[in-house]
Amino acid sequence: MPQDIKLRVINIEKSFPGVKALDKVNFSVKKGTVHVLCGENGAGKSTLMKIINGIYKPDAGKILIDEKEVEIRNPIQARQLGISMIFQELNYIPEQTIAESLCVGRWPTTKFGKVNWREIKKRTVELLKAEGLNYDPDTRLKELTVSDVQILEIMKAISYKSDIIIMDEPTSAITLKEVDALFKKINELKSRGVSIIYISHKMEEIFRIADEITVFRDGTVVDSRPVKDYDMKTIIAQMVGRKLDDNFPKEKVEIGDKVLEVAGLTGDGFKDVSFHVREGEIVGFAGLMGAGRTEVMRSLFGLDKFESGEVMIRGEKVEIKNVKSSIRKKMVMLSEDRRRYGIVPIRSVRENVSLSNLKRFIFNGRLHVKLENKTVGDYCARMNVKTPTLDTTVDALSGGNQQKVVLAKWMLTDPDVLILDEATRGIDVGAKYEIYKLMTDLVKQKKALVMVSSELPELIGMCDRIYVMSRGHITGELSREGFTQENIMTLATAQK
Repeated sequence: MPQDIKLRVINIEKSFPGVKALDKVNFSVKKGTVHVLCGENGAGKSTLMKIINGIYKPDAGKILIDEKEVEIRNPIQARQLGISMIFQELNYIPEQTIAESLCVGRWPTTKFGKVNWREIKKRTVELLKAEGLNYDPDTRLKELTVSDVQILEIMKAISYKSDIIIMDEPTSAITLKEVDALFKKINELKSRGVSIIYISHKMEEIFRIADEITVFRDGTVVDSRPVKDYDMKTIIAQMVGRKLDDNFPKEKVEIGDKVLEVAGLTGDGFKDVSFHVREGEIVGFAGLMGAGRTEVMRSLFGLDKFESGEVMIRGEKVEIKNVKSSIRKKMVMLSEDRRRYGIVPIRSVRENVSLSNLKRFIFNGRLHVKLENKTVGDYCARMNVKTPTLDTTVDALSGGNQQKVVLAKWMLTDPDVLILDEATRGIDVGAKYEIYKLMTDLVKQKKALVMVSSELPELIGMCDRIYVMSRGHITGELSREGFTQENIMTLATAQK
């Protein structure tokens, strides 16, 4: 297959207030290949992709398609030029149906100019059937899991029949089985001459799917080579520009009294769940997608109601009616879907952090801005949030820094129990390392941590004990000496 250049960018520059996001970036993608972009969150990868997709306008530089210079003013024009993009952050409208979402921006009309709903439904059924997906077209997106929405976003991008498809962390919220299906589809697209730009922080994926790799750091291209010329250590060293002493900075911390005890918890998607967490302990929850882990945590945090069971915090039986009562009892949760449940994207870093404990800054009905700025600044420094200013909107930050803003917000409430549901989803190795260090610091302060993760290496690397769930039940508990991926997967596929 001829390896002609399909897409080329020359000396692209882009700045935001206080930040030089891209500095003279040169990058090219060959026809019928997968070109993987690596780099820490904030390195400039997503910014470059948004320029190629017409969301941002570059301050300087050129974009060439088939060696012809083009000006991409908006995503509609990008699609007309054969470019489509799957975004890392799922920007969907919860009230839309699957059919409405898949055809948005290209709804067919009748001869009278009205939306042709019959044709929309027909197209949706055909798309779903072609991809082997068993969804009802009339189902609203709010009724689906994050994994379901991610799969539909991938399918929508592919359905545009583009020559260039940008995939920004497409596997961050899908199962291993769905990843296999996606990679099969990518290989099929490659054989048709489609060029794939693939952004991922998962090293095992990179070496499985890449033809070429380009590494970004601080808005510049550090290196670009065929995948055969790379190994994992080289990529990580180029990405972070520093040596990580250990992927998982686990330390031995004195384990204290029980902080959280859950007995016989039963609700939608789980039954008879019992476990406990002690001071200074990180307790993991493993299981396949749909095992009921997130459902249990949502019920504990008051997002969903549970039918029966007892929850005790520091030996006292507590009634969790809603999120407010959970926070009052010093139990907080970092959700897997941070855009829906963690941050207010259009608000500033300062407002997002102080939101959890606003009464702390209000005196005689007035907000004490100086105290708010000082306190939020201290917590952001402690969480190592990288932001130009505290008044920068949260949606302008990288995924890893958004996650640290959510952590700072919850730390402001001084919790005893912190539930982390997929806390490192979609963030790079450097930011993951910082999150792990923060977790270690928190357990040193006698906090009790619950860590839900689909990444077995991080559970094995960071936890003191792991509970494994399958089909809504806890099927086993493992201590550190029993931690192996094989033991976890055996329990994760067991039937109670």
